[in-house]
Amino acid sequence: MARRGDINNIVVVPNMKLERVFSMKGGNGEASYANNSQAQARHARSMLHLLKETLEGVQLTSPQVPFTVVDLGCSCGSNTIFTIETIIKHMSKRYEAAGYEAPEFSAFFSDLPSNDFNTLFHLLPPLADPGVSMEEYLAAKGHRSYFAAAVPGSFHKRLFPSRSINLFHSAFSLHWLSQVPDSVVDKKSTAYNKGRVFIHGANEDTTNAYKKQFQTDLSGFLRSRAQEMMNGGSMFLLCLGRTSVDPTDQGGAGLLFGTHFQDSWNDLVLEGLITSEQRDSFNIPVYAPSIQEFKEVVEANGSFTIDKLEVFKGGSPLVVNQPDDESEVGRALANSCRSVAGVLVDAHIGEELSKELFLKVEHKGTIHAKEVLEQIQFFHIVASLSFA
Repeated sequence: MARRGDINNIVVVPNMKLERVFSMKGGNGEASYANNSQAQARHARSMLHLLKETLEGVQLTSPQVPFTVVDLGCSCGSNTIFTIETIIKHMSKRYEAAGYEAPEFSAFFSDLPSNDFNTLFHLLPPLADPGVSMEEYLAAKGHRSYFAAAVPGSFHKRLFPSRSINLFHSAFSLHWLSQVPDSVVDKKSTAYNKGRVFIHGANEDTTNAYKKQFQTDLSGFLRSRAQEMMNGGSMFLLCLGRTSVDPTDQGGAGLLFGTHFQDSWNDLVLEGLITSEQRDSFNIPVYAPSIQEFKEVVEANGSFTIDKLEVFKGGSPLVVNQPDDESEVGRALANSCRSVAGVLVDAHIGEELSKELFLKVEHKGTIHAKEVLEQIQFFHIVASLSFA
């Protein structure tokens, strides 16, 4: 752990290890993802009608064969469980409406190996008795009608056997890159992101490096899913997006990581707690694409039909019960940043300096509470893709 002022102990997490280190903040603490993902839940539920439209297009397979659903980038909160149950209940009703007995359902929860799967599976309801009919299950509460398993690994690569999955779902994950582009942390490169920890407002070369990495990652994602999906299957994808054509304007994500979070890193430098080089070697691996950028990658892959592709306003990512309470807004800002990026910050500067950083974020968020609530608004790209 890096101690206050002990800047020589600070380490940079190599890109090759990012897959092993990165995750949302686990557990059930104040800054955990489980306790700071209510906004994601609200945004996802506002788009349930779009998910159900996708489900209507999934081809019904033989009831004798299990129907398999995957949530990619599931994290460790209750949102993924709600989504899986929504999908399975909807598909069960489709089978019944078609005059078939519902098949058995399998649900795979997939995320990076460092994800807190223990917290996730503690939230899972118990499996319903095998003899319970689907009608009884749909009327009951507190039980699940599907078999569940975890699949650790990067969704930019293969995770499942060929032609084994009926439906892929992924929400609030595809904007996370597999790595920070090498050129962004190379002092000799024109893409070196000097003075910043995110690309919001960065130079064109830096932004293009992020854009290229996003294109590479999304291409790998689509290529893998095209091998794993059954004919007649579908994908419902939801990720951060932007409305600006300018990639240096990262919208809500840019304001979340490029303002008070950025200024707090600068404070650590000014106070001599870290060097400017150590700040510059940390970069948030997020890219919010435009809808056109997303579309171009899907079309270049050529394996999927775009059934729906649109930008949807999600709103604020902050969990705030009393908007007039400036201190609560400040805490919410710090907790929101920490729940998604805290693990990376801890690995980079140690837990003690990480605490110091997020206290500064909280302080700045408290001072600028009104602007924080008004300006940090997320837009999402929603994509429904089918596989013939």
